Amino acid sequence: MKNFFTGNKIKILLHLLAWAIILGIPLYFFKRWDVGKDFMWVYYIGNIINGIIFYTNYIILVPKYFFGSQKHNYYLSVVFLLTFLYFVSDRSNELIFKYVPGRNQTEENGKPAEEGINLRPPKPDEHGRPPFREMHLFNYAFTSIFLVFFSLGMRVLERHSQTEKLQKELEKEKLNSELAFLKNQISPHFFFNTLNNIYSLISINAEDSQKAVLRLSKLMRYLLYDSEHGNTKLSNEIDFMKNYIDLMKLRMSDKIKLNISFPEKYEDINIPPLIFIPFIENAFKHGISFREKSFIDIIMTTQKDSVQFKCSNSLVNTREDNESGHSGIGLDNVTKRLNLLFPGKHELKINKSDTEFEVLLHINFA
Repeated sequence: MKNFFTGNKIKILLHLLAWAIILGIPLYFFKRWDVGKDFMWVYYIGNIINGIIFYTNYIILVPKYFFGSQKHNYYLSVVFLLTFLYFVSDRSNELIFKYVPGRNQTEENGKPAEEGINLRPPKPDEHGRPPFREMHLFNYAFTSIFLVFFSLGMRVLERHSQTEKLQKELEKEKLNSELAFLKNQISPHFFFNTLNNIYSLISINAEDSQKAVLRLSKLMRYLLYDSEHGNTKLSNEIDFMKNYIDLMKLRMSDKIKLNISFPEKYEDINIPPLIFIPFIENAFKHGISFREKSFIDIIMTTQKDSVQFKCSNSLVNTREDNESGHSGIGLDNVTKRLNLLFPGKHELKINKSDTEFEVLLHINFA
């Protein structure tokens, strides 16, 4: 019952509006057609009893017994409620209708009866029409059973809707937890690989290694702070990728052919952070060689609500690839993130040959 009154305010207002119509509009017709007060009493008492049946079943019986483990208590309670209220309804009719409509009659003491009133008990109906009490029982049974099933159906549908809503919230929380876990895996993995690159650079050029540490601090600031607030701007993500590429250039030789193309004008839409960087990181980790010619091509194009990303690189066998079993963590994680974030709205193709590795990604953000 508490959940009903503290629930959706619109639902409560709709109930109040319905009762205002049920109780208010008949007043107009009663006055217009000059209906007697007795029939008004019958109408309002009947609707009050109908309301008791509906709300007792809707608020109390269905949640407490029907949704419980012992449904027989629910059926017994409904039978008891309908039986009790029938006798209440029947008794109220007896108190109101001490007379029946008929022609003008004269009371036993000789005084004229009021117009349209017959104090005598009704004679058996000569035309075979059912007596008043039987008609009342039939109408009551039909109306009350309809109200019971109607309130039961409403309550079941509402519970089903609440269950679906709760299920969606649980799935959303699970999705957020999985995304946070995958993202937290990407950050240390990225940091670990970048430190390895700087370590290799220190022995080659100390000045460039200092610049690399400074660039790395900017990258880590983005990882630790800017990307922690849910989505980020596409411009921020592009700047992050450019800084990372500039950092990687410090240790590249002339044998590496690098082709980078990012859009200059684009819609600065909100996107999840760290979607593209694993592919770029993978390209620099497995696609460059200091002994033989190699290449990396990174191309991004955008439309209003979509991004197309292509990253291809030569494949070079290194000792790190042979010894490490963690080279695929970044790609596995970004694939899982894409499936969680953009189900049915992205297309990821990974083509691999003996000499080349290519990633084609299309994301529709609309």
